Amino acid sequence: MEKPVVGAVVVLPFPHSDLTVGKRRPALVVADLSGDDLILCQITSQARDDSYSVGLAQTDFVQGTLDRPSYVRPNRLFTVDVACVLRTVGRISRDKFASVATAINQIIHADNYRP
Repeated sequence: MEKPVVGAVVVLPFPHSDLTVGKRRPALVVADLSGDDLILCQITSQARDDSYSVGLAQTDFVQGTLDRPSYVRPNRLFTVDVACVLRTVGRISRDKFASVATAINQIIHADNYRP
C-alpha cells in the first residue's frame, strides 16, 4: 500500500480498551513521519459534548467521503505504522484540515504549560 498523504481519511482496526481487536474505524492523517509511521487523529460519528471536536461533513471532502456526518477528535492523537492502514476512503479540504490543525495547536500550545 502506498503511504497515505496528510489530510487523507483512512480506515484501520482500532483495539478495544483491553487491547483486543475492535472495529474498523476512520482516522485523519495529520502528519507523515519519516519511515513508516503516521500520526493519526480519531474520527467518530458520535457527537461529542466537548470543545475539541471538529465537525466533518460530506462537503468537507475534496475526494471520497464517509457515509455519515462525523467528528474529528483532535484530543485523540496516535502514531501507527502504515501497515496498520487498511484503506484510504478520502481526503479533506485544506480549510477543514486547517481547522483540525488549529484545534490540535490549541490543545498543545505552550501557554498551557504550567511549571
